[in-house]
Amino acid sequence: MTADRIGDNPIPVFQSVEEIPASFGPSVITVGNFDGVHRGHQGLLKASAAEARSLGIRSIAITFNPHPAQFLYPADAPKLLTFLPERLRLLAATGIGAVLVLPFDEELSRVTARDFVRDVLVGRLGVRSMHEGGSFRFGHGARAGVNELAAFGAEFGFTVEVHSAVRVHGMEVSSSAVRALIAAGDVRRARWMLGRVFWIHSTPARGRGIGTRLLVPTVNLAHYAGLLPAIGVYVTRLTVGERCFQAVTNVGNRPTFGEASFAVESHILDFEPVDLDEQTPLKLEFLLRLRPEREWPSSEDLKAQIFKDVAKAKRFFGLLG
Repeated sequence: MTADRIGDNPIPVFQSVEEIPASFGPSVITVGNFDGVHRGHQGLLKASAAEARSLGIRSIAITFNPHPAQFLYPADAPKLLTFLPERLRLLAATGIGAVLVLPFDEELSRVTARDFVRDVLVGRLGVRSMHEGGSFRFGHGARAGVNELAAFGAEFGFTVEVHSAVRVHGMEVSSSAVRALIAAGDVRRARWMLGRVFWIHSTPARGRGIGTRLLVPTVNLAHYAGLLPAIGVYVTRLTVGERCFQAVTNVGNRPTFGEASFAVESHILDFEPVDLDEQTPLKLEFLLRLRPEREWPSSEDLKAQIFKDVAKAKRFFGLLG
């Protein structure tokens, strides 16, 4: 079996129905957008992978690029928790055997639920079983749900297991709930839902004196199109290439110094010079929100607050051991 591998993703990734080998099925399938690959998604995917192993067949996740909302309602679409390369890495970590990434376009948006089941799930993937959450919708206009899917299963000869919503500390896990928490700056509760720290991947901002070596303990991220936490100051970890640093990060407009200028600026606590250019991959993990951003009366007041922020961050990392 051959398929593209996007980035360092370790499992086969098919980028169209036509790429699926005729010999692929039978299979256990989970379909979804999987933005964030949160604990609810993980449960579905791990159950699919486990059932496939028990039956000696393949498991596959079907997802979409772009996110359907970005195609259908671009002005109102939510900012994403994860872009496709990271989503694929997180999907692979669940134990799922392969991923089919369907390009979401006008043609796909008009495919009915019946045609999708008959032509893709049955015809190309030989579906034996499916795992979905109770809120799953699919087909043209999202007109079909799990009841219709179960009816198709009875007709075409596959089973459907509908999973209850996952709850963590009394909160129902969903991508929209995770987005709301992060947008509010509550990265701690978002971590509970994701089952991991919330992180973003980027590169250094241009025009900030970046050369072939980072010699100062401050890094600004390039413009980031995905979801960022609420404006404020955070305890973070910043991975520069292969080196991971403790950091304090300001997400905001830096209001104390005249004209506002939005930036995601990380101050490295355990700094040492490191190779860095405009293409160096950066991974920024948001561990804890310290405070909102505010305008300070003077640069001296800001400096005093920064010392307090750094002291709190160091205590936090000390507790982590």
